[in-house]
Amino acid sequence: MGTKAETGRKHLLLFTLANLFSLVLGKGSVYTSNPDVQEAENNPVKLPCTYSGFTSPRVEWKFDHGDTTRLVCYNNKITASYADRVTFSTSGITFSSVTREDTGTYTCMVTEDSGNSYGEVHIQLTVLVPPSKPTVNIPSSSTIGTRTVLTCSEQDGSPPSEYSWFRDGVLMPEDPKNTRAFINSSYTLNHKTGELTFSPLTSADTGEYSCQAQNGVGTPMRSDSIRMEAVEQNVGGIVAAVLITLILLGVLIFGIWFAYSRGYFERAKKKTSSSKKVIYSQPTPRSEGEFKQTSSFLV
Repeated sequence: MGTKAETGRKHLLLFTLANLFSLVLGKGSVYTSNPDVQEAENNPVKLPCTYSGFTSPRVEWKFDHGDTTRLVCYNNKITASYADRVTFSTSGITFSSVTREDTGTYTCMVTEDSGNSYGEVHIQLTVLVPPSKPTVNIPSSSTIGTRTVLTCSEQDGSPPSEYSWFRDGVLMPEDPKNTRAFINSSYTLNHKTGELTFSPLTSADTGEYSCQAQNGVGTPMRSDSIRMEAVEQNVGGIVAAVLITLILLGVLIFGIWFAYSRGYFERAKKKTSSSKKVIYSQPTPRSEGEFKQTSSFLV
């Protein structure tokens, strides 16, 4: 309670100073008593915005979330898309109920009708939503000595969830070398993305893995446990594949040599040459001044 009261006094002091500057400079000022608003989903919430030094103020509210920009209020009036759940007043706008889609940055812009004065403030609204049960991608087996990545994610939490991993029900520490149970492992944890990376995988990494998502809202949610086996590389299978390849290659070479030694290639060559025939015809008498083709070759 003491911290909130102190924050309120600081905001009030800033507002008072802003008003004094606006009076001295003859310009309007815009102020918010709470630039970072957090509220649970489906609850009402007010985004405060006050102003001074404007004779005929025109107030507009803009909403930004990622690449999306929407106009909530234009010329002191709520736009049609928000009219059913937002009301306007000279001290701010009030949502009758907020959803996770309302999370984003709101800008309160105040302009003098004459255009001589302008001011704005930004308010970050975070609609609080507990995480859902996370989904994981864990291989049933992976080869020892390779780089292996386990992933975990959930889409509902607001603010975004952070992730922790468990092996055989035991929380995996940030640095495995500091804990006896994980001292033989070599991995890195990314609490933001939910990735657990083994580099390299060791025999000690066999076990049942689960992931937990939490964002400070509601109860942390745990995924199902999935067993991963760290297995040795199949050297016997690789050797067998190489031997089979060599045997097949040897059989092919022997077959070519055998056919050549038996003269099959020479016979085929002679047969091809004897298949060609040449037919020659004697020239026929021709009359003077007349030219005709008198011989022909047929192959």
